[in-house]
Amino acid sequence: MGVMRIKAIVNGKLIMKDRVINDSVIIFEKKIINIINKDNFPKYKENYKEEIEVIDAKGKYVSPGFIDIHIHGAGGYDTMDATLEALEAISTTIAKNGVTAYLPTTMTMHRDSIYKAFDAIREAMQLEIKGAKILGVHMEGPFINEKFKGAQKADNIIKPNYDIIKDYLDIIKIITLAPEQDENHSFINKVKGNSKITLSVGHSDASYEETMRAIEHGITHATHTFNAMSPLNHRKPGIVGAIFASDITCELIADTIHVHPAIFNMLINIKHKDKVVLITDSMRAGCMKCGIYELGGQKVIVKNGAAKLQDGTLAGSVLTLNKAVKNMLKHSSLEIFEAVAMASFIPAKVINIDGKKGSIDIGYDADIVIFDEDINVCLTIVEGKTVYELQD
Repeated sequence: MGVMRIKAIVNGKLIMKDRVINDSVIIFEKKIINIINKDNFPKYKENYKEEIEVIDAKGKYVSPGFIDIHIHGAGGYDTMDATLEALEAISTTIAKNGVTAYLPTTMTMHRDSIYKAFDAIREAMQLEIKGAKILGVHMEGPFINEKFKGAQKADNIIKPNYDIIKDYLDIIKIITLAPEQDENHSFINKVKGNSKITLSVGHSDASYEETMRAIEHGITHATHTFNAMSPLNHRKPGIVGAIFASDITCELIADTIHVHPAIFNMLINIKHKDKVVLITDSMRAGCMKCGIYELGGQKVIVKNGAAKLQDGTLAGSVLTLNKAVKNMLKHSSLEIFEAVAMASFIPAKVINIDGKKGSIDIGYDADIVIFDEDINVCLTIVEGKTVYELQD
């Protein structure tokens, strides 16, 4: 493998955590080496011992790469296919939409199927597969409540059980569970005592009180907020009420189908922008044509931008993360750097990697995306390596 060359991105609008800057150049290899004023770049280039490859952003936005912490599949493949081929296809497909890192997400299927998916993910993490980098796994189910199973199959739902996950603590980053199914919070307590796994409330019928108690014990996140959970009612505040009343982070599928766009600003105003994470929850039909697909052994019909089971239940989405950022900008009062943080820095924080990914900062991994005013991605760089480039 050849030695990686030093690169520089010039003429871009850099999206930082708290502002956009127009007069700087990013110097990077595998990590970001420096961010300098554009006026100093000619001299920097002249003095540098090696030749610097210059990438001209041509006035477009230069953003931290997007991190999707909840995605089942895309490009005709699904995490539960449990193959390296499937994972590489998902990685290369989503890189076209600016995703530089992600958590392949499992679902409620037989334990053996989940283990096969885990094994494939662990193997893929050790290899250098093309496209977006796999950071670990989001285990969505089987520890859920049948009442709010959504597009997950009821036959394979089981109570939270630590023995099922104990051999995979190295790769599991998030577990979605229904806390009311966890007697005496024994599962939550054991996970928190033995790992850094983020525990997320989802596919759950927990009451407000049950959810608040679970948060006290270690739930710190909420899976696709508003969807597949007990709703907010003025007499029964439910999980949504507990999300609003606590400081946990919460996912949002901002496709305007799963959640009405009027809710976007409300959620931001109640939770604050630093607590909202954009996800896709995309299934294998993501980035594909309308038609009939499969999710967890169930038939899914994709039509007019929505993926549904035959009974009309929403079955994940066909959303892309760049489109989620665009939708947030269109339907909320956010600045572009705030919407981008919801797809980069905040998800990095949720899975405890915000010290090395999710920001354009010196010392951080060079996970960088260049996109235009409509958030159409032109270039995707993962740890210094170009993994996608839009052809003119």
